[in-house]
Amino acid sequence: MSENTSMPHQPAPLQDVLDMLRAGLWVKAHDMVQRDASDLAAWLHGILHVQEGDLEDAEHWYGRAGRKFRERGSLAQELALFESCLATTRQPLHGDL
Repeated sequence: MSENTSMPHQPAPLQDVLDMLRAGLWVKAHDMVQRDASDLAAWLHGILHVQEGDLEDAEHWYGRAGRKFRERGSLAQELALFESCLATTRQPLHGDL
């Protein structure tokens, strides 16, 4: 039994997606981020595509997040900024109700 059984359709916490991205598990991170329809998830989805080198898809996801793709920083800067924003927007942890 998983810890999230009370909310089976809950999106994966974005920190988990970020951890997967940093671990080099791009496909798993991409699969996870697609389950979240938030603007923050769209931004992270765009960052994933930047890391992959798919700038056309990255620009699409930045737009969905309301962010200006052509004004973005480096990948490292975007990840740091994303993590800072994530810290101010509490994401549910596994087991939270």
